[in-house]
Order: sequence, then C-alpha cells, then structure tokens
Amino acid sequence: MSKLVYIIAGEASGDFLGAQLMKAIKKQTPQVQISGIGGALMENEGLQSLFPMQELSLMGLTEILPHAFYLLKRINQTVQDITQKQPAVVVTIDSPGFCLRVSKKLKKRTQIPIVHYVAPSVWAWREGRAKKMARKVDHLLTLFPFEPPYFKKYGLKTTFVGHPLMEQEIKPDPTFRERHCIPSDAPLLTLLPGSRQGEIDRLLPPFLEAIQLLARDYPRLQIVIPTLPHLSSTIAKRLENSHLPVTIVGSSDKYAAFFASDVALAASGTVSLELAICNLPMVIAYKLSPLTYFIAKWLVKIKNVCLVNILLEKTIIPEKLQNDCEPAQLFLELKSLLMGTKQDFRNVISLLSPETHQSPSEKAAQIVLNYCS
Repeated sequence: MSKLVYIIAGEASGDFLGAQLMKAIKKQTPQVQISGIGGALMENEGLQSLFPMQELSLMGLTEILPHAFYLLKRINQTVQDITQKQPAVVVTIDSPGFCLRVSKKLKKRTQIPIVHYVAPSVWAWREGRAKKMARKVDHLLTLFPFEPPYFKKYGLKTTFVGHPLMEQEIKPDPTFRERHCIPSDAPLLTLLPGSRQGEIDRLLPPFLEAIQLLARDYPRLQIVIPTLPHLSSTIAKRLENSHLPVTIVGSSDKYAAFFASDVALAASGTVSLELAICNLPMVIAYKLSPLTYFIAKWLVKIKNVCLVNILLEKTIIPEKLQNDCEPAQLFLELKSLLMGTKQDFRNVISLLSPETHQSPSEKAAQIVLNYCS
C-alpha cells in the first residue's frame, strides 16, 4: 500500500488546517510522504505545492465564472497529478468550489479514497448538498459536534474531530492595556464590524451610533478594533468624525484585546467562538442587502445565526439581525451586558474539542492514516 497522502487546501483557513494535519501525520507516522496543494504554512511543513495556492484563493463564489476556464485547467492538472502519483488517500480541505470538483473527477477515474475536511453548513441551508457530498467523498471530518447526523443519514462516514481554534495559542496578555495607553479601570469595548468591505459599510454606522449612546452613560469608555492590515486605514477614516477614543490593533493582538475587554459588539461569524473562548460577553449583529435578506429568509432554516447559540442549543448571546440591527437596540444590549455579570462559556470550549484526549489535528491524522495501512 502506498504511503503517500495527497492534501489539497485552497485558502488561508485550509492552509492552517493542512499544516496542522501534516504535523500530526509526521508525528504519528514519520515515513508517510505528503504531496498536494497548499500555502505558506503547509510549505513550511515541507510541502512542494503543485501550483501556488493563492491562485485558488482568488476564486471566490462570485469570481468562479470569470475564471471558469482557468479553474478547469487547474482541476484537470490536479486530477492528473493524483492519478499519476496514486496516493493511499486524498484529503481535500474546505474550498468546495475546487475540491469537490476534483473529487467528482477522481471518483470516475480511480478507486483512491477521499477524505474531506470541513463540512458545508447544510444545517443552515441547502441540506441537499449532504446527499451530493456522499457521492463524491468517502469520509467527512467535521468541526462541530452537531454536523455528523446530517451526512450519516445518506451513508457518508462522518467523524467530528474538533475545531482548529482548540489548537491556537489563546491566552491573556496582562500588558495589553498598558502597551496601548488604555486606562486599567476604563470600560473597554471590542468592536468587530466584519472582515469584508460590504459588511463594514452596512454595520459600522449603526455600531458607531450605538457606541456613542453608550459613551454618554460611560464617559470613560474606550474602544479597541482588531482588524486586518488592508482594512485599518479604511476603518480609521470612517472613525475620524466619531469623537470616540479608538485603538486599532492588528490580528496578532486580537486575543489580547478580547481578554482585556469588558464587552464586544461583533458581526456574526466564527469570531463569536473566539470571543466565547476568551469568555467575553458579546452582542452579535448582522445586516444583509435587502434582496439578499429576502432570499435568505426562504433558504435559511435555523433559529439562530450565532455559532455559540447553535452549539449550546439555546439563545444566550443577543442576536440583532437586519431591522433589529439598529443603534437603540444595540445600545440597550451592550449596556445590559456591562451592568451584568460575566457569562461562562466553558461549555463552548468542551463542545469544540474532540471526545478524546487528542487534538483536532491528531484525531484527523489518525483517520487519514487508517487509509494508509
């Protein structure tokens, strides 16, 4: 049996998962060889990428059609490379636009087992994708414990391995406030208006109005905004006339900011899990364009959008969506949290961890290596 594992990642989050998986595979079975496609993190672990992963990262949902010919070329190149190398198993990580197309072609040509890492969110919308996935892959690794039943009912072998957040170094930094000249006794609010320009355009205005209302009751209120480098100047410009004491920090200071803060106002997304791990009370909010919201109302079938609420199967985090995402309501929720006691999110941490002593990547590596025996 071949001792070659072929791993495909198409974006930054997949590159992190792929690198962690490579470390765990090499630790458990050093003689296994690894080929595939990945970014800088996977290359640091010794991968020679078939082509630069960034070429796939540029192809988001709305960009696939303009790049369709080039995307098909890369799909065919990947399938040919796998067919020639005949690995014991192929691991595809997220990026369904590329990975599942590769899987579909491989299924027609080879008997190589395919493990897909990160489930599509069929629990939120388009459950039919689970049935289609069952025809394209042999084993699915999920990040959340509630996901496997959606796929197992279609006969797809599915295993919850845990969330990659459980493998990141997340700890307080007692110097954070001092480093950024934030008084130790001032109320501190973490503001997270999203990572896409459209999100910032829709969310920042009501967020700022809510914070200005809060500042009337808490005149010593300080605001910290952890954001990506390419968004810093845009956000800073939007805040010029807000007259709020704002500190903008980079991604490397994100968790330090969370631990140092008293409350957070955030766009819905994975960040709610990060805030919960840091035990920071939060208000989650989101706004879509009117047309997108109209369509989403008919497609989305879940009661909550905040991942913490979904995990815990109850609404403990305030969610202010669409028409409810307005300054007065956001202000009242934030004030209530500042006046109340801190929430305890320890259950979230336990739910994101695999049910064994292993880390998520160790659990995933064990499953992948079973196909090499």
